[in-house]
Amino acid sequence: MHRAVTESGHPFVEDTKRYFSAHFSPFGSYAIELALLIGALWLANQGSLTISLLYAAYTAINGVATWWLLSGKT
Repeated sequence: MHRAVTESGHPFVEDTKRYFSAHFSPFGSYAIELALLIGALWLANQGSLTISLLYAAYTAINGVATWWLLSGKT
């Protein structure tokens, strides 16, 4: 999903990629996604149901945003 959005060519995505490239290297957005996933998994493993639900909501919102971007709804 992340790769499909980054390769979509959408103007918002291209602007965001330029920002991340300047501050976090070309693969900075992947590193941030990985850090969020590892943190959520670690906290979920510690028994935090709230974090699990928040990460599920975050993933659902990303799924909707991806669908909007790739289907041309925006």
